[in-house]
Amino acid sequence: MERKISLTGIKPTGILHIGNYFGAIKPALELVNTYDALYFIADYHALNTMKDPAKLRASIREVAAGWLAAGLDPDRVIFYRQSGIPEVFELTTMIMAFTAKGLMNRAHAYKAQAAANSEKGADPDAGVNMGLFTYPVLMAADILLFNADVVPVGKDQIQHIEMAQDIAGAVNANYKQLVLKIPRPAVQEEAAVVPGLDGRKMSKSYHNTIPLFLDEKDLRKLIMRMVTNSQPLEDPKDPETSQIYLLYKLFSSAEEQAALASRYRAGGMGWGEAKEELFRVVNRCLAPLRERFRAVIADVEGLDRILKRGAEKARPIAAATVERFRKAAGIELY
Repeated sequence: MERKISLTGIKPTGILHIGNYFGAIKPALELVNTYDALYFIADYHALNTMKDPAKLRASIREVAAGWLAAGLDPDRVIFYRQSGIPEVFELTTMIMAFTAKGLMNRAHAYKAQAAANSEKGADPDAGVNMGLFTYPVLMAADILLFNADVVPVGKDQIQHIEMAQDIAGAVNANYKQLVLKIPRPAVQEEAAVVPGLDGRKMSKSYHNTIPLFLDEKDLRKLIMRMVTNSQPLEDPKDPETSQIYLLYKLFSSAEEQAALASRYRAGGMGWGEAKEELFRVVNRCLAPLRERFRAVIADVEGLDRILKRGAEKARPIAAATVERFRKAAGIELY
């Protein structure tokens, strides 16, 4: 029986951090065990917010190298840049004809921008470019082009998959045949919530992240700056309310967790000592990833070859979808 297809989009905006790894990268990479998996760098999507070419170029390579260092095997999956698949943009144009403007008006990103403008007394569309407004259509093309059965997303991204379903359904209904496969979201209910340096959820917007490939010296400095309460050293402490211990659990064995929890509850251990224990297990886990990342990012030509080879594997699939749509629409090539 043929395995189903999963597709994961990776936006190249910012340095990968521990929250990305446990919340998105690690679960996404596990899909290769049960699906024919595709992963792509969504570089055209990034244009909506990143206008500096040098920064975008660097970010594309850093994020691609990061996923490879984290365990993505380009020989087992299809790994490519969105911009390496021109069929994405042909399909985008075709499905635009089946996408209601009202559907785009309801997109979360557009509504949030319009609401923020209105609160300031500005025109609702101030600062809204067509890339932002039609973002869900390009995303739908990314998904529909490769016959994806499932798309791993967080709860806040389900709307994009629903829009892809609506668009594909409109196309299929019009031509009375299965032109585009209807995808479904694979919502990761159990995705890890990783605490940040200040105890809140780790997020770039909170400026509380631990970069995934930080060198050992800077990693220790960052961990030692974690925010803690003023409990005296001798006081017993509840491990489950400590962001230090919650982070520790992500990187340690069950035996190590039990031992540290016991020391917390017994008292006599200060926060500085707990942070040292955290640094030890984090560095142990991240050191090999750090070394792989440095090796991959240093070989720019090799990294570009991996992405180019992935595009070469992806394009026949994409071309078949476009040809199927063209034939159904009556505009096939002669």
